[in-house]
Amino acid sequence: MMKRIGVLTSGGDAQGMNAAVRAVVRMALDKNVQVYAIYEGYQGMVNGGDQIRPFTWTNVGGILQQGGTVIGTARCAEFRERSGRLKAVHNLIINGIDALVVIGGDGSLTGANFLYEEWPSLVEELVAAGQISPEMAANHPHIQIAGIIGSIDNDMYGSDVTTGSDTALHRIVEATDAISSTAASHQRIFVVEVMGRRCGYLALMGAMAGGADWVFIPENPPDIDNWEEKMCEVLHLGREAGRRDIIVMVAEGAQDRYGQPITSDRIKQVLEERLGEETRITVLGHVQRGGAPSAFDRNLSTLLGAAAVDYLLAAEGPEAPFVMGIRGNKISRTPLAEALAKTQAVAEASREQNYAEAMRLRGSSFNESFQIVRTLVRALPHPPTPGQRRMRIAVLNAGGPAPGMNTAVRTAVRLGTDKGHIMLGVQNGFRGLIKGDIREMNWMSVSGWASQGGAELGTNRYIAEGSDFYAIARSLEEHKIDGLLVIGGWSGYENVLNMIAQRPTFPANNIPIVCVPASINNNLPGAELSIGADTALNNIVQAVDKIKQSAVASRRVFVVEVMGRNCGYLALMSALATGAERFYTNEEGVTTSNLLDDVHELAEGFSKGKRLGLIIRNESANRIYTTSFISALFEEEGGDLFDVREAILGHLQQGGNPSPFDRILATRLASHAVNHLEQLIDAGETTCACLGQVGGSLLFTAMEDVPRMFDMAKKRPKKQWWLNLRPIARVLAKPAPQ
Repeated sequence: MMKRIGVLTSGGDAQGMNAAVRAVVRMALDKNVQVYAIYEGYQGMVNGGDQIRPFTWTNVGGILQQGGTVIGTARCAEFRERSGRLKAVHNLIINGIDALVVIGGDGSLTGANFLYEEWPSLVEELVAAGQISPEMAANHPHIQIAGIIGSIDNDMYGSDVTTGSDTALHRIVEATDAISSTAASHQRIFVVEVMGRRCGYLALMGAMAGGADWVFIPENPPDIDNWEEKMCEVLHLGREAGRRDIIVMVAEGAQDRYGQPITSDRIKQVLEERLGEETRITVLGHVQRGGAPSAFDRNLSTLLGAAAVDYLLAAEGPEAPFVMGIRGNKISRTPLAEALAKTQAVAEASREQNYAEAMRLRGSSFNESFQIVRTLVRALPHPPTPGQRRMRIAVLNAGGPAPGMNTAVRTAVRLGTDKGHIMLGVQNGFRGLIKGDIREMNWMSVSGWASQGGAELGTNRYIAEGSDFYAIARSLEEHKIDGLLVIGGWSGYENVLNMIAQRPTFPANNIPIVCVPASINNNLPGAELSIGADTALNNIVQAVDKIKQSAVASRRVFVVEVMGRNCGYLALMSALATGAERFYTNEEGVTTSNLLDDVHELAEGFSKGKRLGLIIRNESANRIYTTSFISALFEEEGGDLFDVREAILGHLQQGGNPSPFDRILATRLASHAVNHLEQLIDAGETTCACLGQVGGSLLFTAMEDVPRMFDMAKKRPKKQWWLNLRPIARVLAKPAPQ
């Protein structure tokens, strides 16, 4: 087994790098493996000396929520030359480093690949020059390398999402939301330029999540020569239709089909000359790189760092470098050479103006998102085709409010309307369906809904019973509803199951129905992630970050209660993202011995200088051991070492505008749901299903299969993927070894 791992961050900084460094250090130390931090990236590797030094458990304490990278990063021209890499190898060997975790973008990982390929010859050269002994060379015949993609651009093959890209989208969406309000006030046009080099991910997803009215990306330039005329025509029609704010999103590497740059200045000039409207430019720049990482980036980086250590330690003999990534919710690894080759192939296709190939290489999800955005940015929908069957599809919310519900409704209404169908909005959930409170919705009735929290259609947890089913059947018949889209939590699923059971009595229920998961609890069958859960998690993390600052100043333990009912998803994932020492969930329960062990461990830590304690408790972790009980117990047992405060976060977890992740998830789910309903109605089928993201794919599960997948008593799936993350959370939150 190797004895020493080096970790470095290189290239442009990306939020989440610190979380990855923390995970690498603590996971390795937990396995009795020494870790050396290499400061300033490859420059530190070349310089050696005190820029390569051992890290302890406490060296990475308190860095989880910090932006940037605490071990620094730099561009190193010297490492690009063989002479520089020779110095780097010498410094690694004299420090006894057997393996590297390299956190950076494609340039940094290309450097890592060169280092691996040249290692044997560089070692031979060092021996020949007398800089190392043959014994040292024999002890280091090869180097193991694990790469973690740290890049806000999300431009590298090997992972669905790269470290930093989710936080960058947060910055873009926050700015776009703010700009929209001032744009609407003055009826101005804003051109928003975002980063991404030659990758349009941030621009495309920023446009989708921010509700932009036009978008330019490098991989798929406008397909006509007179793009200026087309853009101005669409934006003018949008203004005539009632749009007060107009946002044009442009990637910094945007170009036309001949490779000529499409700059924000050029777009502004075109808009002012052709539309005669006041136009402003906002270049977001490095604000997209800065600030605290999102909950998603903290957890992604943590899991990638932990997995990188596991894979490095499990390697037997020389093994080619690999890149850690995520596919769906599963950690994956890809040979580094393959990841670099496929990443460079996209850039090459764009340079050669082979845009169809560039889009193909970006993957199906990217292409699907592009097509959705192309529809959503239209000023008005395509008119119905003569002779087309215009289906009547109703949309309703059900269950507790979940941020992203409005985004899903907006997508469903616009995509359905663009297909020529009649989209009906049901007010106030199933109560509205019972009362017949249903109205037709049009393109502009959902304007601005992409960014709004809450539920404009209304929602509740009402469960239909008795005569309600007669009223529901009558509403379906009177409004000639061909299909029903239910966006919400378990009460919505339960109502649909009951409607299916009532079909023999009420034939009107024989229509296709699709349930889209929207619940901050993330407790729905057939879906690994529900709309709203990411926003709730970010709300928790932001609150806990502030709580931790207060606690550090006062030698204090906070017991934080989060929502989730009988599902511990929010408790565990927020504990992972905030570095909480303990988390209590309903799945595991709470015992007296747990509490006593935990309070004694806290007391020992504070007696040795610890200043902060953080416990996160799921609201239903235990009926007896409440948040107040735990706080009182810890206060009593802590004595003079620390005081204890409780924080019940409550409904702030359901509030606020949806996160970019939830907006994108809601958009994709609603798009698939509408397409599925259209196909079922057209085929005359009455299948009912729930839709969810499972393993990176969007899959439909027959509603008849839901009861066997669901724990009806606990109101949660029988199998929950995130429970496998408990060991990692516990290791990283351990007290520093003495």
